[in-house]
Amino acid sequence: MLMLYFSATGNSKYIAEIFCKYTSAKCHSIEENIDFDKLISAEKVIAFCYPIYASRVPKIMRDFVISHMAALKNRRIIIFCTQMAFSGDGARVLTDLFPPKHMKVICAEHFLMPNNVNNVFITPLAGKKLTHWYLRNSHKKMKTVCKNLSEKKIVRRGFNPISQTLGLIQGTFFPAIEKWAADKVWVDADCNNCYQCISTCPAGNFAYVNGKIVTKGKCMMCYRCINKCPQKAIAVSFRKKVKVQYKGW
Repeated sequence: MLMLYFSATGNSKYIAEIFCKYTSAKCHSIEENIDFDKLISAEKVIAFCYPIYASRVPKIMRDFVISHMAALKNRRIIIFCTQMAFSGDGARVLTDLFPPKHMKVICAEHFLMPNNVNNVFITPLAGKKLTHWYLRNSHKKMKTVCKNLSEKKIVRRGFNPISQTLGLIQGTFFPAIEKWAADKVWVDADCNNCYQCISTCPAGNFAYVNGKIVTKGKCMMCYRCINKCPQKAIAVSFRKKVKVQYKGW
């Protein structure tokens, strides 16, 4: 098996890696500069893991799947998504990218993980105790997932009509939100031009121009920059100074 993941601040990477620990699957971030078509063509089962944004797949993962569609033909697919609460059909929506009968989903599961959105008052960061609860439950759920796979039992979370309806309600306005948020990134006077945002942004949204960091209107709301900036000089979506960064566990 092959695991392909996108992880902005570590949650999806954590889930991808514990899956690979239990299954010995190969594990790669889709941000790596490697021949993915060759890797995919060599495996029969391809697993995807990504964070959910308003019950929808991040643009970087959508673009990746579309660009490697030919190699994914006739593969068996496993889909994991990480979420702060309830995404409805967060795992199922990845299949909307595929043509009919292009592949077969043998497993789909949602994993609750700590929130990384740290500049919105209704989404506070989890404390250590709650974070450890998330991680313990993720291991427990993953063991069940791997047991089902070994027994060839197909469980596809988010594929039932109720989940699809709830996902549709949450995701209806996501395209507009995604477009609105693309240029909603601010770099304040605390920036010391360390270039970390330039080197780590998965969307390539930052550049150094005329002695300062500027943005290019390509933000996909992953919150990596706001949580990694050493100076806490970046605001995303809402122009509010971040006080506490999400560092994982």
